[in-house]
Amino acid sequence: MKQILCFGDSNTYGLIPKADDRYPWNVRWTSILNEKLGLENYRVIEEGLCGRTTVFEDPLRKSRCGIHILPAILETNRPIDIVVVMLGTNDCKTIFGATAEVIGKGISSIIEQIRTYSSGSKILLISPIHLGEDVWKKEYDPEFSAASVSISKELAAVYKDIAEKENIYFLDAASYAVPSSVDQEHLDEEGHRLLAEAVYDKVIEMLV
Repeated sequence: MKQILCFGDSNTYGLIPKADDRYPWNVRWTSILNEKLGLENYRVIEEGLCGRTTVFEDPLRKSRCGIHILPAILETNRPIDIVVVMLGTNDCKTIFGATAEVIGKGISSIIEQIRTYSSGSKILLISPIHLGEDVWKKEYDPEFSAASVSISKELAAVYKDIAEKENIYFLDAASYAVPSSVDQEHLDEEGHRLLAEAVYDKVIEMLV
């Protein structure tokens, strides 16, 4: 059985916009991917955590720093055929003051960890969907700012450059899905379906 680890934040977890709840199995992009690949021959490991960052410690939420937990996750689930990484949205929060380039350095550190702890894995780097234009307003998520929106739109170019330099696979999620109008931040059901289809096509390419 081939194993695919999906390491990300709330959009990998499957958080329902404006609700403290999670989409069910057949709605999350990770589970749709697993069903499309075939449950008998593939296991998609869902490692999404709300608020997860690449390398930043959130002073308001514990255990959100991805680089601290990833080695244990990689060792626990070995052997892993493909590691899918989709992080960066939370790194755009005002509290971290990070540029797209700095967030990219965090992604590079994540890639280095994968190669250290799971050297046989192929890597798919996904730049996340863009934040909505109004996400920073008080009725949505004021942890972000108007600048955060711009930074989120710059991540794809930074990530693509990293993927080329690291010789890994790349996908721009924003080319396929947008945040829900309900919260300007998270995928809705249609967004999960569209992203799942895009990731499926890329995974099939990687498995050839």
